[in-house]
Amino acid sequence: MNDVINSGALNLMSLVVSLVLLVVGLVLWFFINRASSRTNEQIELLEALLDQQKRQNALLRRLCEANEPEKEEASQPTKAKEKEDDDFIRLVAER
Repeated sequence: MNDVINSGALNLMSLVVSLVLLVVGLVLWFFINRASSRTNEQIELLEALLDQQKRQNALLRRLCEANEPEKEEASQPTKAKEKEDDDFIRLVAER
């Protein structure tokens, strides 16, 4: 009779331990899955930011390229004037 009670208690303890391990496993899975989904959302947001930054850089490059010819045209006569000024400075003796 002692064997029957002990084997029943052993089976009950085994079942309780299995259920506890199952609950702990499910809780761990929940938190790991939640952290993973949050990480995926953050990665998506970072990728969206990167895409926007690339677009901004492309727009800035276009603006800079559009403004460069105006500056070059204005600076070309200045370069010729600077060259004349350099020639004049070369003629003046340094102290």
